Amino acid sequence: MKFLLIGTNPEHTGAATHFIALAQSLLEAGHHVSAVLYPDGLIARQLADSGVTIYPAKFRNVLDVRGYVACVRAIRDHHPDWLIGNFGKEYWPILLLGKLFKVPVALFRHRTPAMSWLSALMIPRLAECFMAVSVHARQAYLDQGIAGHRVKVLHNSVNTLQFRPDASLGQRMRYELGIPADAIVVGYCGRIHGGKGIFPLLAALSLAMAEEPRLHAVWLGDGPEAEDLAAAIAREPYAHRHRQVRWVATPQTYYPVFSMLAFPSLSTETFGRVAIEAQACAVPVLASDVGGSRETLIDGATGLLLPPGDVDTWHRAILKVCDDSYRQQLGEAARHFVVSNFSNPAIAARLVEVLAQSLGSKGRGPAVTSEVTQNTAKPDQLPPL
Repeated sequence: MKFLLIGTNPEHTGAATHFIALAQSLLEAGHHVSAVLYPDGLIARQLADSGVTIYPAKFRNVLDVRGYVACVRAIRDHHPDWLIGNFGKEYWPILLLGKLFKVPVALFRHRTPAMSWLSALMIPRLAECFMAVSVHARQAYLDQGIAGHRVKVLHNSVNTLQFRPDASLGQRMRYELGIPADAIVVGYCGRIHGGKGIFPLLAALSLAMAEEPRLHAVWLGDGPEAEDLAAAIAREPYAHRHRQVRWVATPQTYYPVFSMLAFPSLSTETFGRVAIEAQACAVPVLASDVGGSRETLIDGATGLLLPPGDVDTWHRAILKVCDDSYRQQLGEAARHFVVSNFSNPAIAARLVEVLAQSLGSKGRGPAVTSEVTQNTAKPDQLPPL
């Protein structure tokens, strides 16, 4: 199949990471992929040498003629079977282009706040396929009045060839960070702000470090409270066991450093991509039991779901996963779980299935079922090891 992905958002967001992974998934599955992208943005840089045909453009709003020109050129060059959008500001332009050129449209929604009443009323009706990135997000859209039969679910994918266990890389990165080779490292990867639960996590780590001398922490990310976090760490009695690394474009180089990933959000998460990235690297995850985070791991088998902000429970959970044999058991299951459910091949197969079903339900084509998807375990089921 031929896909034209349209995403001219220049920001470093989870939706941008999803866009990149989606394009890579479709390429790996043998589909032709072209894309209209913000010039020299994160997405364009990540896909520059991937085999995606790129058309530079900026869609500032629904009336931006320059964005339409680039999209029309791409449609005429490649005659795509589907137009796919990932960012809200481009929903209406993509729908207009789809109607004009008679190309079906699939739109992803990554946020749970309600759209404007007109968009909520019309966009899921006009798109051949309207997709949420988690069951949690889908329920939020249903609660906002969107009909259930109009909203499909397709989870994020992760490139399990890039995100994989790598002991030698982990040891090298630990050396560069000044962390002992035998340390137990709790990693955090994400935005540095209070809603992500960083300060309760710091308090839990302080308690755990008092009991486990091998315990260290690496904070990977940037945000409005990065300096506040640095100041709080400096006041800790075990400040020398913390490393704070600002945002990097290649987090996969740091996951092998981690013994476990902490995902301690206080506010709801639409999904939680870092959780599946870490598990792809055989790193078990401790996650707050909020929103879409529940869909990213199997509690007690690939990680632990914990009450958000509960410092004592997090402290005890960290110590529990410090047990070497238990941590190894979780990590092995985590890798298998992600490969089976969130790898590029699994998600690409599921996407093709969902698109075909959407056309079939609208009378535009047959509904088909992918054999790969039939054999893929659901996110709440652990495949046999």
